[in-house]
Amino acid sequence: MMLYLTPFHKANASPSRYITVFNSTFAPMEKTRPSSFLMVCLGNICRSPLAEGILREKARAVGLDWKVDSAGTTSYHIGEAPHQLSQKVARINGVDISGQRARRFNADDFQRFDKIYAMAGDVLDQIRRIAGRQYDPGKVELLLNELNPGDNEDVPDPWYGPEPGYHEVYKLIDAAADKIIKKYGQYEHP
Repeated sequence: MMLYLTPFHKANASPSRYITVFNSTFAPMEKTRPSSFLMVCLGNICRSPLAEGILREKARAVGLDWKVDSAGTTSYHIGEAPHQLSQKVARINGVDISGQRARRFNADDFQRFDKIYAMAGDVLDQIRRIAGRQYDPGKVELLLNELNPGDNEDVPDPWYGPEPGYHEVYKLIDAAADKIIKKYGQYEHP
């Protein structure tokens, strides 16, 4: 495809007077599939470590070379291991999250990850605030929208409750992770 440009527009100008500016063809760009995922909650010790561990394990089990990490929007627990009950529930389900350490979400995470999942609406608001100008709404989603698109439901925070709440959170995240694997992982293996 040739694109021509002339410095002056003349009604009777001949094409020989035009200057060639570009001679190439454009192919439509393929939309890239996410292969790096960040799971975000408030403190990065209950919900997001479970989400990181569950998605990482499911991706590994089906041979996907995905980067999965987690973070919190607050700095209360930086450097701490996941909550004991999160670790226990993960271990019961064959997922080891004991080596994870809490870190704080930062704006650069938008450059490092293809997809960012918030565990709740307040977390999504904080992600937007922390990211500032780097916020990209096309990269961020509430995790449970993978299960119930558009419902904007929160993964309940089990922090203040007893162990059964952690089991319920695990089930929700596990189901959402299955949807993520199905949605994005199927393209890895044509």
